[in-house]
Amino acid sequence: MEKNKGFSKDYWDKNYSDLEVMDGIFNASSHARYVKSYFDVEEMEINSIIDLGFGLGYLFREFLKFLKPNYALGLEPSAYAFSKGKKLLKNYNVKLREEDIVSWCDKKEKKVYDLGICTSIFQYLTNDEITQVLPNISNKVKFLYFSVPTDLEQDRLKKELDFVDPYAHRRSREEYLNLIGPHFTIVSGRILESKIHFNSDNTPLTDLLFRF
Repeated sequence: MEKNKGFSKDYWDKNYSDLEVMDGIFNASSHARYVKSYFDVEEMEINSIIDLGFGLGYLFREFLKFLKPNYALGLEPSAYAFSKGKKLLKNYNVKLREEDIVSWCDKKEKKVYDLGICTSIFQYLTNDEITQVLPNISNKVKFLYFSVPTDLEQDRLKKELDFVDPYAHRRSREEYLNLIGPHFTIVSGRILESKIHFNSDNTPLTDLLFRF
């Protein structure tokens, strides 16, 4: 993997050869339906979305279908994945950039998104990169749909599917929580709320018990 250029075709061919078992692909509509239901319960509209690494585009496509944002932007640094995702998303009103998350965070763009999507990205970033991007993401998105495999999940993938990702950093749950905690509040499964935009006094969410 060339720095800031994403993964080559070989990576995608090897690690995504069986799309029917990939989280965020075979069950992409379930992810999107969950997020839509969550914000419906809170009576909140999601009018703008950014995907911070849309990969092959399956998950992003379902979010666009279910949430129907007025404005959407997708980032993907891998030329191969970008090409595939662009074809998958061609019928949707979305802007796409062949760009990595670190470069996007470095830009002084003023737009704030209602929702960001950041799934299976942080395991490919160094601690310094995570420390660099998190304040910027928290500033540029109000809510973040976030997931990352911890060391225990990586162990499960190796044991159950004989899958080892040589590019993924191993971090514990505690390490990720310590990195995320200063910038986001966990308000539901995979859903984070920006501490720059909200706190317990001004949050639009109604369930104040589940804030960690």
